Amino acid sequence: MEALDLTIVIPVRNEETNLPNCLAAIGRDLARRVVVVDSDSTDQTCQIARTWGAEVVDFHWNGLFPKKRNWYLRNHRPDTRWVMFLDADEYLTPAFTTELRQALSRTDKAGYWLSYTVYFMGKRLKGGYPLRKLALFRVGAGEYERIDEDQWSRLDMEVHEHPVLDGEVGILYSKIDHQDFRGVSHYVTKHNEYASWEAERFMKATAEGQVHGTWTWKQRLKYRLMRSPLIGPAYFFGSFFLMGGFRDGARGLAFAILKMAYFTQVFCKIQEKSRRQTLARPVMPALGQPVQVGS
Repeated sequence: MEALDLTIVIPVRNEETNLPNCLAAIGRDLARRVVVVDSDSTDQTCQIARTWGAEVVDFHWNGLFPKKRNWYLRNHRPDTRWVMFLDADEYLTPAFTTELRQALSRTDKAGYWLSYTVYFMGKRLKGGYPLRKLALFRVGAGEYERIDEDQWSRLDMEVHEHPVLDGEVGILYSKIDHQDFRGVSHYVTKHNEYASWEAERFMKATAEGQVHGTWTWKQRLKYRLMRSPLIGPAYFFGSFFLMGGFRDGARGLAFAILKMAYFTQVFCKIQEKSRRQTLARPVMPALGQPVQVGS
């Protein structure tokens, strides 16, 4: 079968556990190019990628914009019509590749939201919030949101930024499997980094009066809720009750509790940063009150 006019880009760092299955699920005849963008891996990640036949591009982050995906788009612009970003813990399914071939053969869309399953504690979740990412688009149609951060975290790849595209965006409904084999400890550590980044982004957006027209309705809702300590319980209620997390029993309950803890952590970090900013501001003397410059 003829390969699609598509470059699949897999940003990685120390992904020797997940990457072999990710590459195997892509197969040899789906895309014209498969590129692994590596951030100083110290394990067998790069060797695995090269042995499979993928191109390997080295990325060294300086703590500023652009991060990994935008850096790749700007410095290694794909020579294919389409580009798709895939994480190493995401595995293409036969149903997805079939729908992908059909969509790219007859589309006028600028990009597509992709749908994902979520695995937790070794099993696929039946309920909880659906996971979708805008990770497939025409080369040149746009790039990920620009956020000028100054080493908010050690995360060298875009976290929750969405691509901003010029053109209509569609949806592919067949799901990609999202399953990280590195366990709950890695999940908790990763989300602690995410929470720090989210808090910094909220503070920056608030300070600059930003309400981006490019934000999705989910982003707008999330940033409104971040002002309230109820953000954690709200996400728990939505995940476990409204979105059917209860169908997964104890696993669904544990997953919803971790989501609640994550968003509560974001709220707490915002409050902590706000308090530090307030304490750091110089105190001005009251009008008409003498200023003492020495004893």
